[in-house]
Amino acid sequence: MSDIAESLEAVRARIRQACEAAGRDPGDVRLIAAAKTVDAGRVSEAISAGVRDIGENYIQEAKAKIEAIGPARVRWHMIGHVQSNKIKYLPALFDCVHTVDRPDMLDRLERYEKPIDVLFEVNIAGEPSKSGADIAGLGKIMEKARTLRYVRPSGLMTMPPFTADPEDARPFFRRLRETLAEMNKKYGLDMKELSMGMSSDFEIAIEEGATMVRVGTALFGERS
Repeated sequence: MSDIAESLEAVRARIRQACEAAGRDPGDVRLIAAAKTVDAGRVSEAISAGVRDIGENYIQEAKAKIEAIGPARVRWHMIGHVQSNKIKYLPALFDCVHTVDRPDMLDRLERYEKPIDVLFEVNIAGEPSKSGADIAGLGKIMEKARTLRYVRPSGLMTMPPFTADPEDARPFFRRLRETLAEMNKKYGLDMKELSMGMSSDFEIAIEEGATMVRVGTALFGERS
């Protein structure tokens, strides 16, 4: 068994254990392999081992890997911040975008008339160094999202402040879950996805309702 296959088995075991502790079905949690800086060969190895969702942070890096691996083998997720001049590449490359954080992104995605799932990034802790809408800004995005035909509002995404203790992330994950319910109720939406939790804290995220966990280091090892 390859090192990636072994790591994948270990991550899946952690997901199962977290779901059991939370009384959840492991089938309700989607593992997204966060592949930033991971070469196409190792990403392909992960796919062969059973990974079905790949997350990328940068357009050019993702484009090269998708061309090398093929677009249809897995679902491709954009999980990094997207600059305005790169939005035009999203519909052709990705099945799901996790980092919509302003209304103009929705307008521009809608113009391509291609169905695409989107999640809305929320800066739940209000950190100046991070992307994402605050709660007031999220409301403005929801007003736009519920009027669109091709862009499909699917859920919310966040990155809590980094701390040594994963338990410290719990209040932020819980707040995102509560925010999802609030947005659905206020704007008449039916979003179900919560993209939250990474290698160090995804068990806590699962306990708080994560439906997507973005795992890189635990699968591919430390990045160089």
